[in-house]
Amino acid sequence: MRAILIPAALSLAVAAAWPLSSAQAAGCLKGAVVGGVAGHLAHHGVLGAVAGCAIGHHEASKHAKHVREVNGNNGTAEHGTHR
Repeated sequence: MRAILIPAALSLAVAAAWPLSSAQAAGCLKGAVVGGVAGHLAHHGVLGAVAGCAIGHHEASKHAKHVREVNGNNGTAEHGTHR
C-alpha cells in the first residue's frame, strides 16, 4: 500500500504545482487517463499517467498554436475555429 501512496502523492503535488490553462489542463487530463490505463497494463500506472499528462500538455499546446496561426491572431479566437 505504501508503494502506491508515495508515487500517487508525488504525482498530485507535481500536478498541483504545474500552472496550466484550461485547454492545456484538458490535454493533461486526457493524456493522464490514457497513459494511466496503458501504464496499469504494464504495472506502471503512475509513471504512465505522468508521461501521458506531459504528452497531452504538449499536444494541446501544439494544437492551440496551430489554431492561433490559422486565425491570424494571438489566441483571442475560440477553440477550434478555422477560417
